[in-house]
Amino acid sequence: MGWPLEKLQSLCDVFTDGDWIESKNQSTEGVRLVQTGNVGEGQFKDRRDKARFISEATFIDLKCCEIHEGDCLVSRLPDPVGRSCILPNTGEKMITAVDCTILRFNKNLMIPEFFNYFSQSNSYLMLVESLTSGATRKRISRKNLGLVEIPTPSIPEQKRIVALLDTVFADLEQTRAKTEQNLKNARELFDSYLQQVFSQKGEGWEQKKWGDMCKFIRGPFGGSLKKSMFKSEGYAVYEQKHAIHDHIEQLRYFVDEEKFEEMKRFELKPGELIMSCSGVTLGRASVIPKGAPKGIINQALLKLTANDDLDIHFLKYWIRSKIFQDIIFEHAGGAAIPNVPAAKILKEIKLQIPTLEKQKIIVSEIDSMVSKRDSLLRIYTEKLAALDELKKSILQKAFSGELTHD
Repeated sequence: MGWPLEKLQSLCDVFTDGDWIESKNQSTEGVRLVQTGNVGEGQFKDRRDKARFISEATFIDLKCCEIHEGDCLVSRLPDPVGRSCILPNTGEKMITAVDCTILRFNKNLMIPEFFNYFSQSNSYLMLVESLTSGATRKRISRKNLGLVEIPTPSIPEQKRIVALLDTVFADLEQTRAKTEQNLKNARELFDSYLQQVFSQKGEGWEQKKWGDMCKFIRGPFGGSLKKSMFKSEGYAVYEQKHAIHDHIEQLRYFVDEEKFEEMKRFELKPGELIMSCSGVTLGRASVIPKGAPKGIINQALLKLTANDDLDIHFLKYWIRSKIFQDIIFEHAGGAAIPNVPAAKILKEIKLQIPTLEKQKIIVSEIDSMVSKRDSLLRIYTEKLAALDELKKSILQKAFSGELTHD
């Protein structure tokens, strides 16, 4: 379809960046400050709990540019660079931050909804990418954003395409919402199952202190292990991310044999369990599988070695249960970043356990549930990916003039 192409800036009555607002300029109420985090891919993210404001006096003093319902906001930062949303009516007076560009279209040339859909297409995102700069964090300047060429069919044709996309995407979003709920349900069902398993206090179950069932070793603190010592190969250094899954993710850091021997007490062997000690992954745990590279733990990990009467996989699943997670976060220290409590506190945490034989039976049953859960998660994840691909395909057709009522 031979639609004319026009530079983005030429389609706008207003094409300007938001205001430079520093922390000292902000207040607890007043004029709402919309930031790049509010700009989703084609949608406005309200994020009311993180809302920022400036006072009316500051608005006047800084000569801020008020934004209005129907304006398009384009984030000049990732991810992705150039994403757009249309400002809804929030009932508030608003401005936006300097890393957002305000687009107020000439309605005789472009309707905001048409551009907003185009901004989600691969064609647009590739054009923006070609005009970005920055080695570590990509961004596009307002000047370069204004140079991006936009297809400009007639206004009636723009409205026709928008109406079709509204209908199609409403169906897609409904399917996506159902799939995401199914994904959530699958996870919650498994969590509920674990909760039920470890809430048992039946015949043969005993209450024991964690410290009586296994040994704890926290990774090395201080300057005894730091990045300047790491090598490109050698003995692996295990990190927090390795406590999330039962398979070994990519290994990034290594130490030489001399350093490994020096830190021998932190050696990690197959069959031992590691647990994350801080942050959002606090309490995540996994068992090191057979054949895993020889290595040591870093300071963000706790290594646990079970006694003979405790199955290490039973312990892993107990740690993953909500029962333990509630306990560990209750005891976690740290204002901003939760940290694992001291070993003496950990050792006093109590666990209900059955005989070793019963533990192995329970582990086998949980493994079976994990397999079923993972199969469902894979199906739903693949369906979400397929929906994303379908959306891209529809957008490609729309902006190449191939989208019809059929």
